[in-house]
Amino acid sequence: MGKKGKPSAGKAAAKAAKKEKAEKQATRKLTKQAAKQKTNTSSSSTKQQPGKKGAAVEDDEEDLDALLARYREQWEQEHVVSEEKVGGPPSRRANATFTPCPLGNDLYLFGGEYFNGERVSFYQDMYRYIPEKNEWRTYASKTQPGPRSAHQVAATAAQGGMLWLFGGEFSGARQNAFHHYRDLWAFSIETKAWERIDTKLRPSARSGHRMTFWKHYLVLFGGFIDTGVKTQYLNDLWIFDTQNTFKWTEIKQNDLRRPPPRSGFSLLSCPEGIVLHGGYCKKYVKGQRTQGVALEDTWFLKMDEDLTKLDWVKRRKVGYAPNPVRSGCTMALWQSKSMGILFGGVTDTEADEETMESTFHKDLYGYQLPGTGRWISLNLKRKKKAGGGRRKKKQQQQQQQQQQRRDEDSDDDGDSDRDDEEQLAESTEKLQMQEKASIANDADEEDDDDPDDPLKTIPLERYNVMLAVQRNTLYVYGGIFEAGNREYTLDDFYTLDLSKLERFTCLKDCPIDALDWAESESDDDSDSGSDSDSESSESESEGEEGDEIPEGFEFDEADSDDEAARHARLSAAEREALRAKAQAFMGVAADSARTEQEVMSTPQPGEKLRAFYERTKPHWAAVAMEADPKLRGKEMRKRGFALADQQYQEYKPILDEIERIRAEAGLDENEAAVNKVGGIGAGSTGVDSRNRR
Repeated sequence: MGKKGKPSAGKAAAKAAKKEKAEKQATRKLTKQAAKQKTNTSSSSTKQQPGKKGAAVEDDEEDLDALLARYREQWEQEHVVSEEKVGGPPSRRANATFTPCPLGNDLYLFGGEYFNGERVSFYQDMYRYIPEKNEWRTYASKTQPGPRSAHQVAATAAQGGMLWLFGGEFSGARQNAFHHYRDLWAFSIETKAWERIDTKLRPSARSGHRMTFWKHYLVLFGGFIDTGVKTQYLNDLWIFDTQNTFKWTEIKQNDLRRPPPRSGFSLLSCPEGIVLHGGYCKKYVKGQRTQGVALEDTWFLKMDEDLTKLDWVKRRKVGYAPNPVRSGCTMALWQSKSMGILFGGVTDTEADEETMESTFHKDLYGYQLPGTGRWISLNLKRKKKAGGGRRKKKQQQQQQQQQQRRDEDSDDDGDSDRDDEEQLAESTEKLQMQEKASIANDADEEDDDDPDDPLKTIPLERYNVMLAVQRNTLYVYGGIFEAGNREYTLDDFYTLDLSKLERFTCLKDCPIDALDWAESESDDDSDSGSDSDSESSESESEGEEGDEIPEGFEFDEADSDDEAARHARLSAAEREALRAKAQAFMGVAADSARTEQEVMSTPQPGEKLRAFYERTKPHWAAVAMEADPKLRGKEMRKRGFALADQQYQEYKPILDEIERIRAEAGLDENEAAVNKVGGIGAGSTGVDSRNRR
């Protein structure tokens, strides 16, 4: 082969120019990236709880996919090296998983969310609790599941110990829209490494489901998906073979022979099969308000390695079952006794159509899994005191007084033998009654003064508590406590020796009066706008009501065929963008943290122009006068109506798209109107609370 000749001067100059151009382009690109990164950093600074460092996402100024991608990139940059270090305890959070290690004494906590009354934060950090040291350790790696809550984790002792995670949810800080996961992850306790398991066939995205292991089969049932319009509950059954096929299998069964749809239930494994109990769902009736339903039924899934032979059997209620019926009380498995342990929960009772009363619980129950199942009430036992204490001394004093009375009666010679007997009987009866009353009073005083009273050690009533049993010890972490319209997320930590049932031990306290809550300022000033109201009422005296409407103007007479034709002319990209705007606006309209001006200046989903103007008339009159202080009477109202009509027409395409979304979800106008105020994610309590799902 011949040698290559030297390039000519012309070629060298062209090459140099090309190189210089490429360098300029690279410089411009880097400058843009730096500017963009700076903008993102300044606009998406996250608020953490005071004194807590956590992986929390709180920015909802961009769509969820972009937010998750940005967060994932940030996480990978900060956790290049996988490591476990001393840290914790975990910050306040709810809807996390608390899982006992299948091979040791440790417990693992993953994910969760924290709501402060205004904004929500989601976590993806993982903690390991070591009981022998009362020590928390945090684990982080570049590759691990993203931030989420209401997911599920199930543990198996196979392959050196594995934790399997599926599903969950994520949202922006204002909870305007939700992203549900459908990913499956496996964490090796031995190597401390996460691995994502991708399969073509898999369960749909969901939250609030439950999982457990039976032999080498990972069993998943139920859950829900929040479409933004309504919450859809599920009752499908899936099995993942972790040993042979590494594939999901859906077990299709007749609806009449399996549990109805639900979330937040208990799913516990025993050698013969799997027990399902309770849960929660919402009842949607057209034209009526949504009703939350706490379930109390119990089912048994007969398991077999031949997956075609699986069968559900409904169990009868036997024993002392939790009463009243409650939700938010998932059971933990006490494996050595083949028993489920239930603590806490909430009972919602509708006093009338507008009032919901919630009762929170802190009692403890056990459910024996084998056979036909049986409920038992688990009550704490009081330690017996040596020597009998004050009560024994009191009894001795009573006996001495009784004997003294008898001696006095026997010395009285003025009465007959019959009278002596009657007096002795009366005296004895009185002394016995006094003795019983004295003992009862003593017992009450002793209970009030006794620092060792086990009832005083029971944690505060709550629901959605993170519960786990490791060996013979029950671990109780956090949960949610409601006071009025506030939902306090707890982070206290208790243990109870189930083999003794003597008293709870508090490892970390969480005083309610020390917790923060962000109050909404939208309803603080009930007198706001009173000036504009008075001005508009005065101006209404000048002219007749309704004369601001242009002559010949017709309300709400838009041709649906024309709207459908306009929608059909949109491109696929335009339709997708419109759908995204509509879904985002649905969340904003349900946000109770909006200011009064934001509420008054925008139409509500399902609201027609006439209703929008009647609701916001004083607002538009004030806006018109602010623009032109000389306006009065009819001219001011005309200008106000024109402004309202202009605002409504700007939102009209979005409102029409919301109607299409609701039609696809099967909601009629009456139901949509009933459910549009204080929707999910607005920080409401009771049925509208996200934590009731």
